[in-house]
Amino acid sequence: MTERILPTDEARDLLDLATALADAELAPRAADFEARAEFPREILRTLGRSGLLGLPYPEADGGAGQPYEVYLQVLEILASRWLTVAEAISVHTLACYPIATYGTPEQRKLLPDLLAGDRLGAYCLSEPQGGSDAAALTTRAARDGDSYVLDGTKAWITHAHHADFYHVFARTGGPGSEGISCLFAEVPAAGITPQKPEKTMGLRGSPVSQIAFDGARVPASAVVGEAGIGFRIAMTALDSGRLGIAACAVGLAQAALDYAVGYAKERTQFGKPIAAFQGLGFLLADMATQVSAARALTLAAARLRDAGRPYSAEAAKAKLFATDAAMKVTTDAVQILGGAGYVADHPVERYFREAKVLQIVEGTNQIQRLVISRHLTR
Repeated sequence: MTERILPTDEARDLLDLATALADAELAPRAADFEARAEFPREILRTLGRSGLLGLPYPEADGGAGQPYEVYLQVLEILASRWLTVAEAISVHTLACYPIATYGTPEQRKLLPDLLAGDRLGAYCLSEPQGGSDAAALTTRAARDGDSYVLDGTKAWITHAHHADFYHVFARTGGPGSEGISCLFAEVPAAGITPQKPEKTMGLRGSPVSQIAFDGARVPASAVVGEAGIGFRIAMTALDSGRLGIAACAVGLAQAALDYAVGYAKERTQFGKPIAAFQGLGFLLADMATQVSAARALTLAAARLRDAGRPYSAEAAKAKLFATDAAMKVTTDAVQILGGAGYVADHPVERYFREAKVLQIVEGTNQIQRLVISRHLTR
């Protein structure tokens, strides 16, 4: 049984709602949608109408006004039933961050529409030749009268074929981080073309692809906040996004642990359940400890964020530890099932493939170590 930290009765009700929706809408569909590589857009609309796509944003902006500590526990619940959906909510929350945090009063008027869930967002930072080195991006936004003209290519964009708006990070000035701005682009639009989806190892229900910008025009008012602060927006947004991915990792690891425990209690060898053998019992104990430690680290970072205290290093630690733990726990779950774990008849095979990408997105775990080490030696 997972112990939940519930600061208020409202939070308890919210987590009960998330659990009910996850059991009714997510768990029965996950395997089929992933096998067909189908994006669950209508399910996300349902979750949006239930208020789950704008949880950490203020009620005045159309959100639910929930602390990150609660939002991340909702993500964990959803991820334990279907990682694609939880990751989609995490990405949408990230995509809403620039306007919510840095937007002008006029831009912030868009938030109720964005947070309602009928309009899905995407975050366009990475490029084919620049993933970890975000300050070296080459996509350009050239001023032309009362517009900016976007040219370049973004890569690994979640929701590329399904998003209704993009936050695009592009170069409006000279080289380096100070020449980067963030622009809000509504789609579909002329000159913005999602490319063929990538053939990924896991999360097949959440396709990613490159997006080509070829003379795409956005109004000058689409620059979020002001020109030249795009890199700052991108980095602060990723601090929050890393917590979302950490929570997704905890949920996935919990699902793998639960399935492995259930299997080990039912599967018999030499006249007794395999869970009774110390070699497997100790493996399950280590898996459970990893899940609990990852959850604790993630929620501790969330509480710092909620208190308005610096949390960048703690977010990096949470993302690093939780995603590494998810990879280890899902690997061990496959091992506990033995040959059965290697076939798609059991979900641990899918969990194992899905865990890998969590060590890569929102900054690779090598980048997380760089962030942590720089904080230590600053």
